[in-house]
Amino acid sequence: MSTTAYAPLRHPVLKVPYLAFELLTALVRVPCWALLAIPRGWRPRKSWSWSLSVMVKLGRHIFSMNDKVGNFQTPPPNHLALVPGPGYHGVWVSPVPQSYILGKVAMWASVAEVAPIRLPGYWIHELGSTVAPEAPLMPGEKVIYALHGGGYTIWSAHPAQFPGHAARGVIQHAACVHRTFSIEYRLSSTTPFAVAHPFPTALIDALTGYHYLVSTLHIPPASIVFMGDSAGGNLALGLVRYLVEHPISDLPPPGALLLLSPWADLGTSHETPNSSLITCAASDFLAAPTGPPARPNFLHWSIRALTGPLGLGAAETNPYISPASRHLDVSFEGFPRTFISAGEAEILRDSIRTLNERMSRDLGEGVRYLEAPDSVHDFLLFPGLQEPQRGETLGAIAEWLAEA
Repeated sequence: MSTTAYAPLRHPVLKVPYLAFELLTALVRVPCWALLAIPRGWRPRKSWSWSLSVMVKLGRHIFSMNDKVGNFQTPPPNHLALVPGPGYHGVWVSPVPQSYILGKVAMWASVAEVAPIRLPGYWIHELGSTVAPEAPLMPGEKVIYALHGGGYTIWSAHPAQFPGHAARGVIQHAACVHRTFSIEYRLSSTTPFAVAHPFPTALIDALTGYHYLVSTLHIPPASIVFMGDSAGGNLALGLVRYLVEHPISDLPPPGALLLLSPWADLGTSHETPNSSLITCAASDFLAAPTGPPARPNFLHWSIRALTGPLGLGAAETNPYISPASRHLDVSFEGFPRTFISAGEAEILRDSIRTLNERMSRDLGEGVRYLEAPDSVHDFLLFPGLQEPQRGETLGAIAEWLAEA
């Protein structure tokens, strides 16, 4: 068994005993974490609540378990099936025409052997709404096109998944938003599991969802807001870049861009001494990417899965993959007005600051940046866990959405 392989305990003969051991020792481990979090001085941030301290520790431990066995949670809905449920509406979305795949993206798609396909999509609508999700917009209404996070390798667009909490939060706070739409883009994977759906698969799938909103439902692009959390923020940035760099007459860029803890540098340019990847290691549930000679972790595996045949070098040099890379001089001219939310305690903080600096350089006052103090990565996805930061950030987003 290699000590430098991702998920070395993935085989059932090793995985089952390991998970059983984790379950049994949790009876001791979790109470210890709870006791150690009682003194404020022992918490990662003194402002944190006891429950937040324990939950972040638990989240980080779950990711470390994934590093050993792979994703062991119940598989989420995926692109192969539409999963119905109360409080939301699912639709099958026809693939974007192949003629819309242009330029370098077409070349990368050829290398990855990927083409547009039919995909599930999900609408979340305002609680108690009697308006059909696909009905024409009301005056002043904006539609959120939400792209979920999960490192391009886990989670789902399904409203029951964690990313759905961000969409519901925006609906609850923004008077101009009554519904959101998400596309179930194909997730990437690589060895030691099946190799599947590398870049630009998710980008093409995101284009499929946008084509559905604009060309099928005839929603004005100016009324659409791309929203992405974490890897979904990376995807939203890539989709806007594609629309800006490859003008399509009937598919112009959206009216606005909302980025929640965006994963903006998948390379190594922010791996420096005293960076947030190091200083925030204890205050975030995510662990910074590690690869050989150390045992690869979840983020490193996800980067390998996404870059696929392009290789890890693409994470350093491709502006669609790492728009905040310090190895690149990336332009954001032509991008719509943008709101960027970050957590001051998250490991991706420094790369998000770089993204903000670059976008502000090119867009000026068209960029709004809000860094919530002592907040973890993707804190908007966890209702009640990090207040008042979550409510204040959603309130600021609502005000920003109402401005245009």
